[in-house]
Amino acid sequence: MLIRYAATALVALWAIPFDLQAQCDAGEVEVTLQIQTDQWGYETFWSLQPTGTPCGGAGSIATGGNPAVGCNGAGDQNQTPGGYGNNQTINAGPWCLTDGAQYDLFWADDYADGGGVFTVLVNGQAIAQYTGVGGSATWTFTAESPEPYDVEVMNVSAFGTVVDEPLTISAMVKNLGSMTVTTLQLSYSVEGGAPVDVEVPGLNIAPFESVKVEHPITWTSSTAGYFDVEVVSSDINGNPDPNTENNSASKAVSIWNPTPNRIDEYINATPVLTTIADAGDGINIPRDLDFYPDLNKRQLWVANKDTEGTGSSTVTLYNAGTPQQDALWRRDGNAWHFMSLTTGIAFGETEVFATSPGVFDANHNGAPPFTGPALWNSDTLIYAQPSGGNGSHIDMLHTSPNSQGIAHEVDNVYWVVDGYNDDVVRYDFAHDHGPGADDHSDARIRRFAGMNIQRDPADHIVSHCDLDKESGWLYVVNHGLDKVFRMDINSGTLGGTPSFGPFETYVEYRYMVNFTMEDVVTTGLVEPAGIKVMDDRMLITDHATGDIIIYDISSMPATELDRISTGEPGIMGVTIAPDGSIWYVNATTEKVMQVTTGPVGITENVKADALRIAPNPANSEVLLSYDGPSAGSAEVIVMDATGRLVSTERLSGPRHVMQVDALPRGAYTVQIAFANGHRTYGRLMIER
Repeated sequence: MLIRYAATALVALWAIPFDLQAQCDAGEVEVTLQIQTDQWGYETFWSLQPTGTPCGGAGSIATGGNPAVGCNGAGDQNQTPGGYGNNQTINAGPWCLTDGAQYDLFWADDYADGGGVFTVLVNGQAIAQYTGVGGSATWTFTAESPEPYDVEVMNVSAFGTVVDEPLTISAMVKNLGSMTVTTLQLSYSVEGGAPVDVEVPGLNIAPFESVKVEHPITWTSSTAGYFDVEVVSSDINGNPDPNTENNSASKAVSIWNPTPNRIDEYINATPVLTTIADAGDGINIPRDLDFYPDLNKRQLWVANKDTEGTGSSTVTLYNAGTPQQDALWRRDGNAWHFMSLTTGIAFGETEVFATSPGVFDANHNGAPPFTGPALWNSDTLIYAQPSGGNGSHIDMLHTSPNSQGIAHEVDNVYWVVDGYNDDVVRYDFAHDHGPGADDHSDARIRRFAGMNIQRDPADHIVSHCDLDKESGWLYVVNHGLDKVFRMDINSGTLGGTPSFGPFETYVEYRYMVNFTMEDVVTTGLVEPAGIKVMDDRMLITDHATGDIIIYDISSMPATELDRISTGEPGIMGVTIAPDGSIWYVNATTEKVMQVTTGPVGITENVKADALRIAPNPANSEVLLSYDGPSAGSAEVIVMDATGRLVSTERLSGPRHVMQVDALPRGAYTVQIAFANGHRTYGRLMIER
C-alpha cells in the first residue's frame, strides 16, 4: 500500500432510511446489505439498482458511502472526507424487492486500490458476498432465499511434485448455502480413472467462506508429465447438494523428474561457460534468478536492479537454455514502490513469487522507511498488468528497508535478510489481498535480531539467503563480514515487540529469542553475495573474484572443495537448473550464465524458420516468436485438434503476445500465414 494521509472519516449512511421491522408484500423478499470497510473507509461508494440500470439512473434503489466519490469517481484520488469510517460494519436496508428478480450492486473506490466487503442478505440469510478489487465493479445477484446446502468447487489447488513423491490433492471450496459445512463428500480422479471418494470430516465452513480442503488420500505418479485431475464434491453434512453445476473443477497437474545433484562433477573439472541471456534480452543489472517451480516448463525468472525511480523489472526466459528459448521483459506500472532496487526473487510452491527491495523507502520520501517484501502472481494476465492504484502486486509488508535477499519456506511464508536492521525476518503473508489491493492486516512477522549482518555500504552487492527445507537450516550471506552463517528456523521462542515499526497493523509482530545459529564459513571470501544449498553441498558466489565456491556442509564449519573461476567479477545470484547445471547472473556484464562441464550451446541449433511458443503448455497468455523472413502482413491462425478454426488475429511483429485464456484444455495448431504464401507452424497445449 502507498502511504496516504487519511481524511477524517464521518460515519454516515447515504441511503434510503430503513426500518428493521419492514414487512414485505407477497411476491417480495426483504433484502439488506452489510458493508465492511477497510482502513480507508472514506474511499467507498455504492449504489443498488435493478439490473441494467446505470448507477445514478432512474429507478435507483439506494446509494451509500461517500457521495463525493459517486458513480464516476473511481481512481480520482480526491481524498474527500465523508462517507463511512475506517474498519466499520454498516447495515443498509431493508428493501422489499421482487422475489426472483435480478439487481446490480455498483461499487467504486476513490483510490482504485480495492476495499470493502459487501454481503447481500435475503430474509436475513446471506446469498452473496463481494470484495472490492481495483477501482470499481458491478455485481449482479438474484433476490431469492438461498439453498441451505450449496458448495462450489472453485479450483483444484494441487500444484505438482516430483516423480514417486506423494501428492496431496486439494480443492478450494466455497460455501454458497445458508448452513455451515461440517462434512463434505469429496472425490478426485486422474485422467478419467476411478474416483477416490471419501467423506472429509471436521470442517467448519461458514456461509460464503472459502477454504482449501485436502483430500486425505494422496496420489503418486511413477512418470513425469501433465495429468488431468478432477475434483468433485457431493453430499454436504450428509445431505445432497441440489446445485450440481458448480461441484467440480479440474486441472492439469505437473509431475516432474527431480533435479539431480551434479555439483561434485564441477570439482577439479574445467568449467564451460555459456551466455544464456544478455542486455539484448532485457537483462539490466541482474541481481538474482529463480526457476519456476514446475520444472517441466524450464522457465527462468531474472530480477533486474534497474533504477530507484523506475523500479525493477523482470525477464522471463521460456524454455531456458534450449533452442526454443525466448525472453520476455516486464515491469509493473508501480514497480517504483513495490519492486524498487530488487535484490532477490524466490518462487513458492505455486505460481506466486516474492521479491526483496533494496530501497530504503519505497515512497521515496526519506522517512519513514516504509518498505519490505512483495508478493506477485506470475500469471501474465495478472503480473505487470494494470490493477487500480497499486499496480499488480498481490501483497506487501513494510518492515525491512534495504532488504538483501529472500527465500521461500512454505505457502506464503518467506525469509528476508533485513539490511537496515541487520537481522533476519520471517514474513507470513497469510492470504494475499489480490492484485492492486492493500489489506495487510492478516500478516504475521517474526524478527530474529542480533546477527550483525552488514550490507554493502554502496547498496549494490547483495547478501542472499537460502533455506534447506528438509533440515530447517537457513543459510545467510553476511557480505560486510565476509562470512556465511546459518540459523535453525525451528528454534527460538517468542519475545517482545520490536522497536522498529510497525507502520501497519498486523496479527503478530514479535521478536524471536533464544534461537540457534552458527558460523558456516568465516575465511576465504572477499565479497560474498549469492548462495544456493543442495543436500550437503553449498555454492557461494564472490562478487569481487568472479568465483563460485563449492562447499561441503555435512559438518561445521563448512569445508571448501573447489572453486569455479568464471573470470568475470560482478556475479551475484546463483541457482541450480532442472538438469542440475549451475546458473548465475553477473550484474557487471549484465548476463545470465550457465556453467557446465561439457560443450553446450543454445543458439547454434535454432532453426531460422521456427515458430516458438512460450510458455507451452499454457493457460493464459503465450509469446509467439518467429525468426524467419517475413513478407508483408501476416495472420496468426489457431486450430483445434479436429482442424476446426478457433481464432485468427493480425501478427503484431516477430514477438507477438496472444491471449489464450478463453481456450479449453487440449492441443492446438498455431500457424503464421504470410501474404506471400509462406507459413510456419507450432503446437500449443492448454493445460487448465
